[in-house]
Amino acid sequence: MDKQRYLEEIDDVIQRGPFEADWSSLFQYKLADWYQKAKFGIFIHWGVYSVPAYGNEWYSRNMYIQGSKEYEHHLQTYGPHKKFGYKDFIPMFQAEHFRPGEWAELFDKAGARYVMPVAEHHDGFQMYNSDISSFNAYEMGPKRDVLKELGDSLEKRGIPLCASSHRIEHWFFMGHGRQFESDIHEPLEEEDFYWAAMPEPENHHDLFSTPAPSSEFLVDWFLRSCEIVDRYRPKVFYFDWWVQHEAVKPYLKKFAAYYYNRADQWGEEVAINYKHDAFMFGSAVVDIERGQFAEQKPYFWQTCNSVARNSWCYTENNQYKSSNELICDLVDIVSKNGALLLNIGPKADGTIPDDDKQILLDIGEWLQINGEAIYESKVWRKSGEGPTEIQEGQFTDATAKSFTAEDIRFTVNGSHLYAIVLQWPEDGIVHIKSLAEKDASKLPHFHGIIKDIQILGFENKPTWVRSEESLEISASGVRSKNPVVCKISLD
Repeated sequence: MDKQRYLEEIDDVIQRGPFEADWSSLFQYKLADWYQKAKFGIFIHWGVYSVPAYGNEWYSRNMYIQGSKEYEHHLQTYGPHKKFGYKDFIPMFQAEHFRPGEWAELFDKAGARYVMPVAEHHDGFQMYNSDISSFNAYEMGPKRDVLKELGDSLEKRGIPLCASSHRIEHWFFMGHGRQFESDIHEPLEEEDFYWAAMPEPENHHDLFSTPAPSSEFLVDWFLRSCEIVDRYRPKVFYFDWWVQHEAVKPYLKKFAAYYYNRADQWGEEVAINYKHDAFMFGSAVVDIERGQFAEQKPYFWQTCNSVARNSWCYTENNQYKSSNELICDLVDIVSKNGALLLNIGPKADGTIPDDDKQILLDIGEWLQINGEAIYESKVWRKSGEGPTEIQEGQFTDATAKSFTAEDIRFTVNGSHLYAIVLQWPEDGIVHIKSLAEKDASKLPHFHGIIKDIQILGFENKPTWVRSEESLEISASGVRSKNPVVCKISLD
């Protein structure tokens, strides 16, 4: 690729478009309406790291950390790092059973309204056809343009293709390999798979404790991001952490201007996901990794989480969450003005593990019945009620939450208020305190007129009565291990 020429073409698009590379201009972008209505998407961590299938998707880093379990596993399984390094997994990544049409069918059954494959992870291997580096799935390994094939299959089902880039961390991701005799050698050229292998931050929370990426690396990162936009037109572009490094900010603003201007040219509505404070608030959509907000927010946000607690990619010892836990998370997140991006990890051969598949099908079955309370819904005046506290912040999914029959979440859609009971009571009687009949002068949570109540998925007609304490709904014969939706029709 002629990088200088591509940079000039990018500059031309920015100069001609409505968005400039500054926060004041980027603040004017309109958040994609379809995205706010979608509520549920699928994340896919699949790449060379799926071959060793050990530890997690950080195998390419951890295998070079002397004394780590990945380091010892690598020695015992593949031999010395000098003779068999991470790059030697690439020919083993064949994806011989990758059937994008089958993937798209599964995601459709799961009720996903957008799908986001990882285009490039920290390991530096691109899962698409690229003119920037030959270390990509089209020229090596599977020798297939994974992003395009999946995107074409999704398009047939009307599901938007999105993409994520974790490239920026590649600056230091292989750095430990320089500390002993390994296949990560010096000097590392720009075209080398292991470029740049710098020392990593001693504390990942201290973003500036490592030297800033070089200008050559930043330009390369920027062009890779723009190439994904131009070739695949993703409807959402997700950035992983570390893009908030001060050295990245000018390129990040320039990328946003380019992406938003290209979307304007195409007549598309798009969005960017970011973590921490990488973007000025209001110019993109904040994402919380493996966690959520405790309270409802006036702005749209996203949680990215995984079906497994221990890894984003497939490993032979994944610790899976239950479908019920993930459905409860979806309900809680949507009630607070968020969306859930749920990750799965296919095997190296392109098959989706049975556990991942069953979880998606379970969620899809629930959404088939209760989707009207989720898709295109809006927040109510409060997100919910109940005693179970939601821990706020990232990486709070180590243990499952224990919801009770008093834990209820609310959404609205048209003339209906949805009260979603996270744990249906054994006696079949639900008490919703937020819908009690109270004096309007006391500014109650609710003073509307209820016309009718249904329990979605059940034919039995519930009985209900309002008192000053609660709305009491009785529904005999309702049994469910998953959240139950009370559809309340209002006058």
